[in-house]
Amino acid sequence: MKKLVPQSIKNIYHLFQAFLANFWYGFPSKKIKVIGVTGTNGKTTTCQMIIRILEKAGYKTAMNSTINFRIGEREWVNKTKFTTLSSFKIQKFIKDAVESECEYLILETSSHSLDQFRVWGIKYEVAVITNATREHLDYHKTMEKYRKAKRKLFSDANVAIVNLDMENPEDYLDCETKEKYGYGTKISNFQSASPTGGFSTSNQIQNPNDKFKNIIAEDISLGISDSKFKIQNLKFKIHLPGLFNIENALAAICVGLSQNIGLEIIRNALEEIKGISGRMEYIPNNKGINIVVDYAVTPDSLEKLYSLIQKINNKKGKIISVFGSCGERDRGKRPIMGEIVSNFADHVILTNEDPYSEDPWRIIEEVAKGLKNKEENKNFWKIFDRREAIKKALLLAEPGDFVAVTGKGAEETMAVGKKKIPWNDRKVILEELNKL
Repeated sequence: MKKLVPQSIKNIYHLFQAFLANFWYGFPSKKIKVIGVTGTNGKTTTCQMIIRILEKAGYKTAMNSTINFRIGEREWVNKTKFTTLSSFKIQKFIKDAVESECEYLILETSSHSLDQFRVWGIKYEVAVITNATREHLDYHKTMEKYRKAKRKLFSDANVAIVNLDMENPEDYLDCETKEKYGYGTKISNFQSASPTGGFSTSNQIQNPNDKFKNIIAEDISLGISDSKFKIQNLKFKIHLPGLFNIENALAAICVGLSQNIGLEIIRNALEEIKGISGRMEYIPNNKGINIVVDYAVTPDSLEKLYSLIQKINNKKGKIISVFGSCGERDRGKRPIMGEIVSNFADHVILTNEDPYSEDPWRIIEEVAKGLKNKEENKNFWKIFDRREAIKKALLLAEPGDFVAVTGKGAEETMAVGKKKIPWNDRKVILEELNKL
């Protein structure tokens, strides 16, 4: 019955709710600087980096992210499985942050929440986009509508921060903000949006009177467990591997610069981060196996993750993959994900992953259709029970091999029907390692 009501009609109801929520809580976002972070991938990591930078600069902060909530020193796990909460819950959270005398709120902002007016009434000081690749087409239907929903974040912000390495960054820089930052990992030929016009290929901050500032990482060095680069001849080191994490760091750097925080403070804050829960997270063990847990749930994030693993592995060991796909979401991406993983992994184990009310076996079969050069029960298995799938991967693994378990990250529950069953990949992996 729900599907018979057009989303546009539902959104009128959401807008009415958002208006009531703002009115009820007194439009609290007017009393705090809100930094919104959107994007297909990298939102959570970028949020964690931003809050560390602001805290290093001496500000009291709050954060609402996919994996956790924070208000000042208080922190708790996000068990809702929502990136952005309902309008009433968001407004209450903002009011609590204001009453706790927080100066900044970092709000991970999904395309759904933007389209459904859940964040209506929130005054964003800074709007950040990490990228926009295929995701949520079950809801948005087309990439253009998906990208358009994300553009709403920039409609009333004071500062726009955009990844120049993403497709069509001008879609997001074409906004009426007081300041605009473009960041990237390669020399950018993007045309400056500043009053002086022209092209910018320097990583130096331009004339402060210009609206557009171009921040490009130089002298990039990618290691197994860290990444290094330079901004304005200042060396940065982050304890996170991969070019995509440099992009996330650059987004956070731009946020810091936009709030007049010095580059050295920003650098020191980023270097203090030793890892992000559920994001390229190594699981310690005494078996000599490289075990990684990552949230990757899109074709783009899987390709970036496995490209990194392949580079780190350097053909020294097998790559064993455990993954599935979320139910009641974009079905078209499932075979694409299957093909991408099969191109990198020596062994593939498809398993259950947040089926919601959809038939979990249908999900597994649709992912399996994309697998290439894999023979079932030889180097490819369908194991419904996620614990058994993880156990199978660990039994296949030898010292030096890589086991990548993706799709859940740091989540604490699995959505089965209308129930949320306790589940944590990291915890299950450690339990099964102890049984070996």
